[in-house]
Amino acid sequence: MNADAKELAASFDLAKLTSEFYDDPYPTYRALRENEPVKRLASGTVFLTRYDDLVTTYKNTKSFSSDKKREFAPKYGDTPLYEHHTTSLVFNDPPAHTRVRRLIMGALSPRAIAGMEGDLIKLVDSLLDAIAAKGHCELIEDFAASIPIEVIGNLLDVPHDERAPLRGWSLAILGALEPVVSPEVAARGNKAVTDFLGYLETLVARRRQKPGNPDRDVLTRLIQGEETGERLTEKELLHNCIFLLNAGHETTTNLIGNGLVALHRNPDQKQRLIDTPDMIKTAVEEILRYESSNQLGNRMTTEPVELGGVVLDAGTSVTLCIGAANRDPAQFADPERFDVARTPNRHLAFATGAHQCAGMALARLEGAIAISRFLARFRHYALNGEPVRGGRVRFRGFLSVPCAIG
Repeated sequence: MNADAKELAASFDLAKLTSEFYDDPYPTYRALRENEPVKRLASGTVFLTRYDDLVTTYKNTKSFSSDKKREFAPKYGDTPLYEHHTTSLVFNDPPAHTRVRRLIMGALSPRAIAGMEGDLIKLVDSLLDAIAAKGHCELIEDFAASIPIEVIGNLLDVPHDERAPLRGWSLAILGALEPVVSPEVAARGNKAVTDFLGYLETLVARRRQKPGNPDRDVLTRLIQGEETGERLTEKELLHNCIFLLNAGHETTTNLIGNGLVALHRNPDQKQRLIDTPDMIKTAVEEILRYESSNQLGNRMTTEPVELGGVVLDAGTSVTLCIGAANRDPAQFADPERFDVARTPNRHLAFATGAHQCAGMALARLEGAIAISRFLARFRHYALNGEPVRGGRVRFRGFLSVPCAIG
């Protein structure tokens, strides 16, 4: 077994992943963590799998840059995808990151998120009513994906009859963030950025003419800026609206879908949560750890730096494997076990440090309400077909999950 693990680690190449890896990457992550935790790939990228190394990288923003211009220029060329991903909040360093994050966080205050709870419960209950009427469901399309699209649509006050393209745009843009991008995937991503920008230009123009309530309408708040005079440029405004949809959509869809599948596959934990519904908060944290919606992050070294006993030159691309770090036994007892009561649970699903996810409180609320109310309504639900994975390594989730509701 040890020899097999060493071979698995030695042969690992992020550009040549197998179908077995996409189905279950965790044996590979374990082999890397135990044998080559600071793994140099053929591309020159360094792949990190230990919890402590990820935390060090996240918190040292001076040595590990989030700016993606150098990395994305050869990947995307002069394209809409390049403009989008190098303008959005997540792929920038201070001071640009700090300025944009402050504006977005102002619109996602604890009071604003608390004010969303009533509407979110109504939305989830309406989806559950529709599922009950049908007698079965496709967990992703009928439930998990429908929730964040409506929540982000409400945040930006996108008219309901204009929301149909949002999920497709999001999937196409985020699909182009995979380590290997085919020309077809890149073309879909570029078209999605172009189409989304065209729509947002119209939406922003309408909102400038008729502003909404900045306490509830994130788009109005971003347009108006801060009382200090802080404003986003037009390009920053448009691309960070795309970022808000993408960040809030894919990861929360995966949180809900991964969670309901994990509970089905761990019936003792499912029953435990049904019997003790107040455990939903720790259950959501465990879902985030056990099947992290976002599995990979990236940084670029700005100076020579030592990490895990390995010296990295300036200009080294670094991939942070969140999925591996969240199962590191140095941080989590019995990490391969799914435990809805696990505490403490300092997972890295939302990263940490300056780039910790701006929308994590909203994602937690969506996950808790969706999963708890689904369990309360359909405690005997069961998968009645094989779930289909999304075929991506960066974002781990399902494309479809056929489900009987009992």
